[in-house]
Amino acid sequence: MLPDNRIEFLAEKVYFHHWPPDTPKWSDFRKDKVNADINTNVAKKHVLISGKSIQINDYVFDNVKKVGLTIPQFKRQSVMIFEGHCEDFDAHVHVTTRSENYLEIFYNLMKWRDLCFPDTPFLDSKN
Repeated sequence: MLPDNRIEFLAEKVYFHHWPPDTPKWSDFRKDKVNADINTNVAKKHVLISGKSIQINDYVFDNVKKVGLTIPQFKRQSVMIFEGHCEDFDAHVHVTTRSENYLEIFYNLMKWRDLCFPDTPFLDSKN
């Protein structure tokens, strides 16, 4: 984590899609723009987390909720999934980093989530 409690890293894969279902559907222009800028763009994406907002390249998500974090089995990567509002649309976002320091990024994301979203439910293996 950066000194001012910000987290900054590059993500190899980011994917946005319309969510939740009860929000306005994306226009064709929005779908095409997100696909070109993020979903099908193979360049690494700059991720900056500050407080309760997440910026991915030029997209700034506020009203972030349902933050999930995982390290998939047998893979050297960490994944963050969240819902958020950006500009005039709502989205479900998947962010994957495969950088050498993916464990450090995951640890910092866990600290951030615990600090900013303390009521985030955790899965209980008994349920």
